[in-house]
Amino acid sequence: MSEFAQNFIAHLQRLQEHDRGAMATLRRSLSFEPGSYPPAYPYVERFVAVERHAQDASRLALYLTAGLYAAHPHHGARSLAASLGELMRKRESASIELRFIALLGADAENLAVYLRQIISLLAADDRALDYGVLLRDLSVWLNPYIDAERRDNVRQRWARDFYRALAAPAAEPTEQAVND
Repeated sequence: MSEFAQNFIAHLQRLQEHDRGAMATLRRSLSFEPGSYPPAYPYVERFVAVERHAQDASRLALYLTAGLYAAHPHHGARSLAASLGELMRKRESASIELRFIALLGADAENLAVYLRQIISLLAADDRALDYGVLLRDLSVWLNPYIDAERRDNVRQRWARDFYRALAAPAAEPTEQAVND
């Protein structure tokens, strides 16, 4: 994770710990197009580079990541796709896979809708995800000027993470669990 992403996630973690109102505002921002909810500006805009315009992909990725974090502030080391794959392995629910496939097919205009659904599933099971990696991936996915191959690389990495986590063997029982 880049230093910039680390600083942004640390900022969101401080908001979570000290400013419930900010978190509520960022959650509310998910009801709007990323970057278009003015009450969220004080919490995100300071991280937007001066030369970035209103529809810049990196700006939109910051707002979307902040809103998703506020909806489920559980940062960890697993990618969104790997966390979702683990959840599907646990629940054995085909609807999770269908939602994931829909997410992979999403374009920039409807990506936020699918991500909100996925974050809700992860939050219901309290599964952590790496918001720094998500921020990086969204900056690529939301960029209309980036070549399609780079966007497809993100989708393919997400698919690999999801299906590898889904296929992973169940964790071995611990010695204590066996003796209980």
